Amino acid sequence: MKIYNIHERPLHAQPDDVGKLIDSLSGPEDQLWPRKKWPAMEFDAGLCPGARGGHGPIRYHVADYIPGERVVFQFDDSGLIGGFDGRHLFEAVPRQGHVVLRHIVDAECSFKLWLKWHLLVGPMHNALLEDSLDQAENVLADGLRNSSRWSLRVRFLRWMIARKRKKD
Repeated sequence: MKIYNIHERPLHAQPDDVGKLIDSLSGPEDQLWPRKKWPAMEFDAGLCPGARGGHGPIRYHVADYIPGERVVFQFDDSGLIGGFDGRHLFEAVPRQGHVVLRHIVDAECSFKLWLKWHLLVGPMHNALLEDSLDQAENVLADGLRNSSRWSLRVRFLRWMIARKRKKD
């Protein structure tokens, strides 16, 4: 089964400024990943090809990296979505008068994983990505402009996860 998920935001900024957000991923001054609200993106060797890591129970490695433009992560066959055959990426796409910051998930998986994505992982992923794009826009605007609201399903799933952690 196919999973294709895209989030993008037009940003009124210079390509270099949007590229710096991508370059900051997983670093000590990460300005793109919303780690105050979600598990941090971390790698064993920083943001470079071959580095392994992920965020929370989602595991992947850096497959390709063009500084200031794009980073591609290949899913590993482990973690919460072990069995996903595919990738996800961030890219800065210059347009006339603005830059599109885009995130794409492109993967194949079993029917069971497809259901897991649509019922559990996907809603959380969508909320995380909107938080990330909000953060990018807020950093570039030098202040709070956007703050997405989580759906009732996402708030419920986060509550369930927190409750499970307390029991463990």
